[in-house]
Amino acid sequence: MEHLFSPIIKEVLVRHFNNDADEIFKTSELVQYLNYKTASAGRGSKSRSSFGSIYAVYVLVEDYLKKGYDKKDGYSNNYEGAVFSDLFKRQRELPFGNRLQNHALNSRMNGEFEKYFPNSEFIPILRNQETNRYWINENLIKIKAHNHLLMHNKLLLIL
Repeated sequence: MEHLFSPIIKEVLVRHFNNDADEIFKTSELVQYLNYKTASAGRGSKSRSSFGSIYAVYVLVEDYLKKGYDKKDGYSNNYEGAVFSDLFKRQRELPFGNRLQNHALNSRMNGEFEKYFPNSEFIPILRNQETNRYWINENLIKIKAHNHLLMHNKLLLIL
C-alpha cells in the first residue's frame, strides 16, 4: 500500500539502511504495519486512533533505546519491563496524544497487527498482565536483509 506518507518512510529507510531499504520496506511486518497506520498522517487529530497504535510502538521502542538494549544485544533477563503508567504518560505527551486512551497498549494494537498479519508468529507488544509491565517484541525490530542482521528500532523513533 502506497500513500502520502510512504515516501517519507522509504526516505528514512534509505538514510539508515542504504541498499537494504527496499527489502526492509517489503519484508518488515512492523514497518508495513506503520505504513498502514500512517495513511492518515496528514489528517491531524481526526486520525487519533491511528496515533494510539503508532505511539504504543513508539514509546516501547523509546524505552528499549533509553535503557540501551539496542547496544546490549537485546533485553537482559533481569529487565522487569516498562511500567504501564510511564508508557501511557509518555504517549499523552506526544502530538495529539493528550486524549489517547489505554487501549493501544493493552490489546488493541496487537489485535490490529494480527488482522494485517494473521500468519505472523509474533505480536509487537509483550505484556505481563500480573505486573502490568511491557516490552517491544525484539523479533520485530531485528530483521535480516541480504543475510545481515539489522536493527530498525532507531528508524521507528525517527518515524
